[in-house]
Amino acid sequence: MATSRIAGFYNLSLDERLTELTGTSGLSAVDLAAFQSAGGLTPDAADHMIENAVGLHSLPLGIALNFIVNRREVLVPMVIEEPSVVAGASFMAKLARGGGGFTAETDEPLMIGQMQVLDVPDIPLAHSALMEHRAELLAEADTIDPVLKKLGGGARDIEVRVIEESPIGAFLVVHLIYDVRDAMGANAVNTACEKLAPHVEIITGGRVHLKILSNLADRRLARARCIIPVKELAFTVGAGLAPAQGDCEGRPYTGEQVRDGILAAWAFAAVDPYRAATHNKGIMNGVDAVVIASGNDWRAVEAGAHAYAARSGRYTSLSTWGKDADGNLTGFLEMPMAVGIVGGATKVHPTAKAALKLMGVKTAAELAGIIVSVGLAQNLAALRALASEGIQRGHMSLHARQVAIAAGATGDMIEKVAAQMVEEKMVRIDRAEEIMATYTGKQVDK
Repeated sequence: MATSRIAGFYNLSLDERLTELTGTSGLSAVDLAAFQSAGGLTPDAADHMIENAVGLHSLPLGIALNFIVNRREVLVPMVIEEPSVVAGASFMAKLARGGGGFTAETDEPLMIGQMQVLDVPDIPLAHSALMEHRAELLAEADTIDPVLKKLGGGARDIEVRVIEESPIGAFLVVHLIYDVRDAMGANAVNTACEKLAPHVEIITGGRVHLKILSNLADRRLARARCIIPVKELAFTVGAGLAPAQGDCEGRPYTGEQVRDGILAAWAFAAVDPYRAATHNKGIMNGVDAVVIASGNDWRAVEAGAHAYAARSGRYTSLSTWGKDADGNLTGFLEMPMAVGIVGGATKVHPTAKAALKLMGVKTAAELAGIIVSVGLAQNLAALRALASEGIQRGHMSLHARQVAIAAGATGDMIEKVAAQMVEEKMVRIDRAEEIMATYTGKQVDK
């Protein structure tokens, strides 16, 4: 793929965007057909994916543009219903291009399986015995999935924790550290823990109760960095991402003003958990959208992210922002990223397969790097808006369209009604109905 920059993509029709996407990505219309057929999933296929299926639920799928990740141009599919997220991530990726885009790296794909050992007669003795038998436990775990072992994965370590105090008293926790290669890893780790449990019981004299993967995948972190040249941050309200009318229309912001405003906004999230929760939610707007598009478990990624944000004992920002010696804005995001490109919905769901093909990812690590880069871009979009023109300005101009549609507007009427509500700063369904009435002459029931 030559570039992720597609000028005027926003102004194209749905069919024109798909045509442009096939030409830019090098994929065929057949490859991307799932994007325009209710996600490509049929009710019959859904019936085999979950129990009690009765139908489908669709969400919008958009393409984030302008991304360069590790010097590679990437078109990024995002599945989300919230307005301004795809546009925000795309615009921040455009700014990041001036600094070379995003640099991403990932840890080895190590997941943690937990075995809770109860009724242990002698906890210190059991702890020592488990360490003495560590090699044979690892060897046994390596026989469970020969395919994974052949691919270079498998058991890596055994760790033992003693829980001294709990509502049920003291117990042991055995951690199996397991390399899952390009899988998300839940099934492989859970299976390994179940197979090891009888051996652990013999060694400890206790009873293995829970045998389950941990979603705090802190051995499988992904990191993204970017440098935004300070000159790229300068803008004039009304000439940026999502034009809208307002009192701040036409106000200029220097790059230094925007940079310092972003740093102050980040500092708030770094020290206050109430702000950090919303700050991190903004990161997850970008992260979850790509995780869903790629057919991965967004609930697992969410759980891991928020647990990691509280690893110090106090919930804080997942991202870090600063400035370099030249005054440029620097961003860094680190978080657990347990995603895969084999198994589960990634191989079953037509849209997930098309999304992975569009991104051109060959490994789970490469996918994780793209996802965390989108999270950092979306974080920047929110901070930039908060630090300058306000978060509602661009968001409301997009939200107004949804309100107009909910009020019954169709075709060209959607944009007319939305534009007037934004200009009046009154984005409500009752006002949308009143505006429609002025065009149609139909009286609104009060």
